[in-house]
Amino acid sequence: MINPAFSFTDLTESDVSRVAQEIAFLLQPGDTLALEGDLGAGKSTFARALIRAISGNPELEIPSPTFTLVQAYETPRFDIAHFDLYRLADASEIDELGLDAALTRGIAVIEWPSRGDDRIPRDRFTIRFDETTAPDRRNVSLETAADLRARLERFTAIRDFLAGAGWGDASTAFSYLQGDASPRRYARLQKADGSRAILMDSPQRPDGPPIRDGKSYSAIAHLAESVKAFVAIDGALDAAGLSVPRIIAEDLAQGLLIIEDFGDKVFGAELARGRDQAPLWKRGVDTLIAVQSTEPPSRNRLSDGTEFILPEADEGVLEIETQLLLDWYWPALHGKAPPQSARDAFTSLWKTTFKRVLSQPKTWLLRDFHSPNLIALDDRPRPRDVGIIDFQDAMIGPAAYDLVSLLQDARVNVPEDLENQLLDHYVAATAARDPAFDRPEFCFSYAALGAQRNTKILGIFARLAMRDGKRQYLPHMPRIWGYLERDLRHEGLTALKAWYDENLPRSLRAEALKI
Repeated sequence: MINPAFSFTDLTESDVSRVAQEIAFLLQPGDTLALEGDLGAGKSTFARALIRAISGNPELEIPSPTFTLVQAYETPRFDIAHFDLYRLADASEIDELGLDAALTRGIAVIEWPSRGDDRIPRDRFTIRFDETTAPDRRNVSLETAADLRARLERFTAIRDFLAGAGWGDASTAFSYLQGDASPRRYARLQKADGSRAILMDSPQRPDGPPIRDGKSYSAIAHLAESVKAFVAIDGALDAAGLSVPRIIAEDLAQGLLIIEDFGDKVFGAELARGRDQAPLWKRGVDTLIAVQSTEPPSRNRLSDGTEFILPEADEGVLEIETQLLLDWYWPALHGKAPPQSARDAFTSLWKTTFKRVLSQPKTWLLRDFHSPNLIALDDRPRPRDVGIIDFQDAMIGPAAYDLVSLLQDARVNVPEDLENQLLDHYVAATAARDPAFDRPEFCFSYAALGAQRNTKILGIFARLAMRDGKRQYLPHMPRIWGYLERDLRHEGLTALKAWYDENLPRSLRAEALKI
């Protein structure tokens, strides 16, 4: 069943391009866009704007597929197959064009879909273009199958939010930003006058099925399920003098924010541009020291009158994250689930480790303090010269967690000598501030939480590849194993090291996963 949804009247070519950018933001692999309309109605204009928006390249050459019938594009998000069925002699020819294969790799944009009869997927977005009395204007309507209705409703909510905040006109460029592995989405907004902001689309996530003691994974792991956590923690860190994005507009109920744009000097990208890693990572360490010099508020009031309570790291959080190795990485490596004896030994060893780690003093634990989420703000004084953009899953917990997240970065190599230099720098600064600082216990916590975090990441990257088809994380696994081996050298982790050596021996660690 196809439901009517949206109608846009009297659109200019710029308006049509802006609608294409907004629709591009919501697309995901497997989607079909059917473009209906007469010759010259605007289908190709829309398709070009959509493909350029997804590719992130506004200058990308988009030839018409009128004679080739299909044109393929590879983009950082997913592949795009652009079909033009106008010259199709028979609907059965679609089978030879590879529509089904295209939808397994990405999306299909189809002009003249009626020529394809019932071979065009029924679950699709249909966009119709009609000419008006003015030669340079078009009317555009959107329809969708009932199963996709929620996606179109989200499209409506975003458009209304942007319009109400003054960022909704066609002169405002709207471009998708590659985010992290979470379901959140981001877009850069840029007005004609050059002012910029970031749209954060973070709808309320439904609680998953209970997996332990009647609780879902996200509840046990203290993962934020709404945008309220981001807003509350943003306010607390801003008040503490750190650089976090200023919130320009918010709709807490819808999970939509417009926030300050810190630019593109992300730590990892800066390294790719040739920037020296050592001073940049030292700035990150100094910023973390400044964060941990402030007292994390346990309760935060929000604009809607509700209260956000900052959770505390506990054994349940740490344990369920390490279990990801057994639930996802082990089956992907061995082709079967681990035996109960290996699982029981793993769990017991980690429980002993967690008990010691959690006895350490508590502070801010931002949880994702690493290169993808840190931006160099070179025109600001310290400690505001580093922008922190991801912290909604923050907790109160051991100080070593965020330090090891930065110094054993999952996506960027951190040489061991640089790691040790910056660890010593952190320890010296913290000991000078706190005479009760216990260096041996902190170093144990650092190694143990590094091992915990890298164990978790192996499981997460395997899950992303197996469950979500996101294989781009797999090339990082040798780096993760390298960090994990560093951590397990600590004398307090000898028994854990023996478990990894027996069950995941070094001879297997470089093998491809069975995905």
